[in-house]
Amino acid sequence: MFKHITSRPMRVVMLWQIVATLLLTLGSGLLGGLEMGVSALLGGLANQVADLAYALMVSGSKVRSAGSVLRILFRAEAVRVTLIILLLSAVLVGYARVNSLMTLCSFMMSVLIFRMAICLKE
Repeated sequence: MFKHITSRPMRVVMLWQIVATLLLTLGSGLLGGLEMGVSALLGGLANQVADLAYALMVSGSKVRSAGSVLRILFRAEAVRVTLIILLLSAVLVGYARVNSLMTLCSFMMSVLIFRMAICLKE
């Protein structure tokens, strides 16, 4: 799936997101139990799915003008935000034993890692 993402910084930070989410899931699961580990996993995955959709939309486009770049970025961000709202809502409402604090901490960690793509060189 990552081979379709043309931006190296996006691929790198998405890999960092996966590793960080797995480490947080493992740590919180060992310290707080199964529910806390699952909550951490779901929080990180909610953002990662949305970021993957964003990266695929941005990478799969043929840029022709500044206007088309802006349209693509706005559409990709709208899809990303919509997916985040839907997925986090599904986790918080659908999983009865969710630890909302751990879900949100994992989600925020994943968001911050994705923003590090700006700091990486192509």
